[in-house]
Amino acid sequence: MTFTGTVRDHSAEHIGVTMLSYEAYEGVAEAKIGEIVDEAFAQWPLVAVAVGHRIGDVALGDPTVVVAVSSAHRVDAFPAARHVIDELKARVPIWKKEHWDGGAEWSPGA
Repeated sequence: MTFTGTVRDHSAEHIGVTMLSYEAYEGVAEAKIGEIVDEAFAQWPLVAVAVGHRIGDVALGDPTVVVAVSSAHRVDAFPAARHVIDELKARVPIWKKEHWDGGAEWSPGA
């Protein structure tokens, strides 16, 4: 099961988003992602989990985050992937700045 998040042209706060910029507290972010992956392995019988998140400027339509989960059965892969992406957004110190024509601001949620 693979989930890929991409830059959309809108958010809850803005219409006409042109790009996103990401910053992270990289050492802590990597450790937190590792914790989340470990949790997924503890809760579901998984074969493999991979997570990647872009840092820096990301153009409209380009991928920002990828979560890939492998298991013998989809009944395990789907909730595990959802857990990983939801916890990544909630707990990992990655910050998103939305850019649009005429302005930019840090988003309240990544």
